Amino acid sequence: MWRRKMTKTEYPGIGETLYTDTLPNGLQVCVIPKPDYRKVFAVFRHGLRGADRRFTLAGEPKNTPAGVAHYLEHKMFDMPEGNALMALEARGANPNAFTSDAMTAYHFECTDYFEENLRTLLQFVSTPYFTQESVDKERGIISQEIRMCEDSPDYRVYMNLMRCLFSHSPLRDSVAGTVESIQDITPQVLYDCHKVFYHPSNMALCVVGRADPERVIAMARELLTSEGAEKPGREYGGPEGALPEQSLSEEDMVVSAPQFFIGAKGGPLLKGAPALRERVVGSLALRCLAGTSSPFYIRLYGEGLLNGMFGCDLDYAAGESMALLGGESRDPETVLQELKKQITTVATDGFDEALFARQKKAAYGGRLRVLGSFEAMAVGLAEGLFAGFCPLDAFAVLKTVTAAECAGWAAEKLAPARLAMSVIKPKE
Repeated sequence: MWRRKMTKTEYPGIGETLYTDTLPNGLQVCVIPKPDYRKVFAVFRHGLRGADRRFTLAGEPKNTPAGVAHYLEHKMFDMPEGNALMALEARGANPNAFTSDAMTAYHFECTDYFEENLRTLLQFVSTPYFTQESVDKERGIISQEIRMCEDSPDYRVYMNLMRCLFSHSPLRDSVAGTVESIQDITPQVLYDCHKVFYHPSNMALCVVGRADPERVIAMARELLTSEGAEKPGREYGGPEGALPEQSLSEEDMVVSAPQFFIGAKGGPLLKGAPALRERVVGSLALRCLAGTSSPFYIRLYGEGLLNGMFGCDLDYAAGESMALLGGESRDPETVLQELKKQITTVATDGFDEALFARQKKAAYGGRLRVLGSFEAMAVGLAEGLFAGFCPLDAFAVLKTVTAAECAGWAAEKLAPARLAMSVIKPKE
């Protein structure tokens, strides 16, 4: 059996061990073995994301229809000898795939036949098989999916916010594309995108659970091409300004109560250690500012302006970072004004030190709970590889974050002028 020395990193504070390697073909591999468990989760991520519609290869610009990444995900389970999804399920695995603006990934979870399932995963993702008949048939299925999304208030309130925030970013467009755009997706378009983005040099394989790191590496080396390839350059239309394209979007739909999203652009994505620190600082700042145990949320909840559906988070895609806050409210405009007041107060006075200390402990505990989800760990590792950091390092980073640093982040990234709001109101 082929053997290679992997990089081993111990995290004694959280009881985890991480093995990493990069194969000669460029594939990045991460394995967190958990020999005391029967379960294992594997995710195979590639470089074509929902927002990646324009790219350059060998200096030549390429354009693809909106929705091509999502369409390709739908068709990848087809194999000349049958459907890979059924093969995985026949061995008791739970397989699936997803496409977002930030990532497309194929994954499975199982307790038995891990190596057989991993072999199937590596083979079907690296083997394109598209017939005109199957591509045409899928077009009707995806068209129906698009129409269903367009009728969803959750989808509309989010997409309307993206169109408020961004002037030209592909984040303004649905990951699935439109019924019109997917008419231009042909087998050849899918083959061309697969050749560029599904090459191991643009992919990552992450496994968490009862798995031997050396066997994972050996199988990847055996089943995938050994040749390297050029990495495509992504084009998102140039940098966006800090201010939103428009501050408010309102739409009427059949909903029982107004739904809203408030957001702000955080600026271009960082790489490596600065990217991880920005995420740790930003998430903790949001927790202190508007988390469910923050004074802001508790006060507005008591006044009936917010309910248990309210939440806040960070998002990263298409070269941009975003802060998002949203939920239901009988008066979204008042929520926005109160949020602006809270941000102004934080910019002047900072966060209360006692509040910050509690939220910091809660954030640490939340990250510890994530370690109980093999799926969250594997997907987080895959995301981190493409951004140049390891999410397990977040525990050490979190210990060094200060209240002043978080207040400064909130004051800058969430300055009132940078906020935009999308509202879905009940139709009269």
